[in-house]
Amino acid sequence: MTSSLNDLVDLLDLEPIEVNIFRGKSPDENRQRVFGGQVAGQALVAAARTVDETDRQVHSLHAYFLRSGDPGVPILYEVDRLRDGKSFSTRRVVAIQHGKPIFNLQASFHAHEPGLDWQIPTPLNLPDPDSLPDFKTRMAPFKEQMGEWYDRPRPIDLRYIDGAPYERAGVESTSQKVWLRADGSLPDDPVLHACIATYASDMTLLDTTLLPHGLGWSEGGVQMASLDHAMWFHRPFRADDWHLYDQHAISTSSGRGLAGGSIYTKDGHLAVTVVQEGLIRVRPEE
Repeated sequence: MTSSLNDLVDLLDLEPIEVNIFRGKSPDENRQRVFGGQVAGQALVAAARTVDETDRQVHSLHAYFLRSGDPGVPILYEVDRLRDGKSFSTRRVVAIQHGKPIFNLQASFHAHEPGLDWQIPTPLNLPDPDSLPDFKTRMAPFKEQMGEWYDRPRPIDLRYIDGAPYERAGVESTSQKVWLRADGSLPDDPVLHACIATYASDMTLLDTTLLPHGLGWSEGGVQMASLDHAMWFHRPFRADDWHLYDQHAISTSSGRGLAGGSIYTKDGHLAVTVVQEGLIRVRPEE
């Protein structure tokens, strides 16, 4: 396990401080706000730790980002055990900083059972992830533009199939595909794998809403922030294996953008579906 992945695993290991209350921390990085995927992943950890039936795994989550998180102070996660039924358990989690909620998540857990099985077709004829440059290699020509962000630790090995985001200005499209995996081996804990997938799912999806407008990372005056995030976990997977994240823009209007993504295992099984809406504001050029 790389040091950056070890740090992420440590980040997701919340401190229990009271019944149904956990405390999380943020990495010691120069960030103005907490990364949304971190809060979502930590909130899912908090929810899962209150599910006593060990055979029940998360099958869906729905979350709202309410306020920007402060990376300089801990985050408290309060869990409400809404229901434990015969087949499903439901939890609500509120993340709190400075006495105010910054994030709200509701998750449902279900034990595997036999039933019908079908999925949308898997994209074909894609380059092997090992044949593509890793993030730092891909972004090396833009190191000066990225500043200190270029050298930040990256626990997720992310490889763009459709070219670097800095190269897309003026090129209109509606989708992008990336390969991703945890950058190292993980223990056999399905909760950890689901939480790391939740963390990674927030890394590139909202960018997709800029593509129909021919906008890329090099554009100035673009303000983006996650508003809500939903995930459905369909089939077992390991976050330390390669996965295809097939992302597409759905709509942009009223200062908001909506995008969806499908996460497939390398052998073609649909593991997770993701939908996210975010704030998209473009300041007019002066």
